Amino acid sequence: MHIADVYNLSIPAALSAVGAGSNAYAGVHSPDIVGNIRIDQAWGLFQLSAAAHEVNASYNVLGASSAPTAFSEVSGHPDTKWGDSVMAALNIKNIPTGVGDDIKIDVSYAKGDTKNVIATSSTSPSFAMFGSTSRAGAYQSIGLGATTDATYLPAFAGGDGALHLTESFGVRGAFNHNWDPYWSSSLFGSYSAVRYDGTAKNDICANYVVSGKTVGGVIAFTCNPDFNVSQLGVVTRWTPVKNLTFSAEVMWFHLDQKFSGVATLGPTAPKPSTVYEFKDQDTVSFNVRAQRNF
Repeated sequence: MHIADVYNLSIPAALSAVGAGSNAYAGVHSPDIVGNIRIDQAWGLFQLSAAAHEVNASYNVLGASSAPTAFSEVSGHPDTKWGDSVMAALNIKNIPTGVGDDIKIDVSYAKGDTKNVIATSSTSPSFAMFGSTSRAGAYQSIGLGATTDATYLPAFAGGDGALHLTESFGVRGAFNHNWDPYWSSSLFGSYSAVRYDGTAKNDICANYVVSGKTVGGVIAFTCNPDFNVSQLGVVTRWTPVKNLTFSAEVMWFHLDQKFSGVATLGPTAPKPSTVYEFKDQDTVSFNVRAQRNF
């Protein structure tokens, strides 16, 4: 069971990850239904798993930040839909590079169950990343990406009132090498993609126009909420005694977003409301960790 992200696109927002709309998740009615087939032997592991996930939106009429109003209950809500996801995972142990070395890889696909492809420990992450720009007249650049289970635009706001499930797919892998009984390193990476259907794209992009996200009254950008994220990193661990590990990790993250051009946006403070260029974003992180298990 997990927290779903369902966006009502009729609700204006200063800047959500898609530029308009707010999360309108109605809560859990049914637990996720999951199952897997697993083969675990000395050579490694293979697992095939699947899940069904209820996508349940709240009301058609909502106030700021998706708060219910006196008109919410009588306005109705979209019919619930079920999303699903599948994953295949492979772990090959004791490869020729060294004793205890292994390779792990998995691939996944979801429709309406995005967290099983791209997720943090709490919810499916949405991105609003800022960077530099060389575009004349632009304050900074921005990259956007929203990971939702579904979007909907009520009929009174010009939509069809139905949930449109979000598709996503991804691949992850890691290679671990043991230098000696105390030192080990891992090279890891991932690629994930989020895709919206034609109706969802039209609804999202129509909200951009309605919200007035233009420059000098002219629409100066192309709207496409699809995006990809990539990660590549390496971590080295030192375990001087059992259950005590020190590690250092370097990771590169890339957001490949599909908007282009410039727009006047009002991000959350302290960012000013001004002209931003839509642009892919990169970041590099370095983490040092000490872990003691009891």
